[in-house]
Amino acid sequence: MNQPSVNPYPPIKIGIVSVSDRASSGVYVDKGLPALQDWLTRALKNPLQFEPRLIPDEQPAIQAALIELVGAGCALVLTTGGTGPALRDVTPEATLAVAHKVMPGFGEQMRQVSLHFVPTAILSRQVAVIRDQSLIINLPGQPKSIAETLEGLRDADGKSVVPGIFAAVPYCVDLIGGPYMEADELVCKAFRPKAAIRTFT
Repeated sequence: MNQPSVNPYPPIKIGIVSVSDRASSGVYVDKGLPALQDWLTRALKNPLQFEPRLIPDEQPAIQAALIELVGAGCALVLTTGGTGPALRDVTPEATLAVAHKVMPGFGEQMRQVSLHFVPTAILSRQVAVIRDQSLIINLPGQPKSIAETLEGLRDADGKSVVPGIFAAVPYCVDLIGGPYMEADELVCKAFRPKAAIRTFT
């Protein structure tokens, strides 16, 4: 009898946070959390444990959720929503308030990707930070935009035109002492220096 295959990659706990006044109050069904979970499940080969949170656009609540998720051992925390210029959009402020280090390249690259699709990408204020040994990244609010910024832009032949931000996430998590993330190249090819690549069997 064939033995069931064992996943050789280390398990990863990931926090996913959807920030929305209306979704959190039940006005409409949240689409951010399912979009994040679906994409990450396709993109990573590791066993994944998700810690989902659906919260309103309130800075103290967002900060508390981020601190809680980092404290719970989430190597990666992704937020969606609340990153525009509207008065209630305070996700970047909450994220920066809990930061130990700021990683501006992630936000810069997300806007570069999004500008290929909509000129209003310049209105986005997404940031990424490190708190302890966790990487926290703000993503756009729309499921389609979430996938675009994570994966990047490809031409008709499937060649990368503008890299998505997730290509840099696994190595960043390596550098801050987190678990080794193995990405599926069919979804998003992660980059590591040769000396940082490990093999699992």
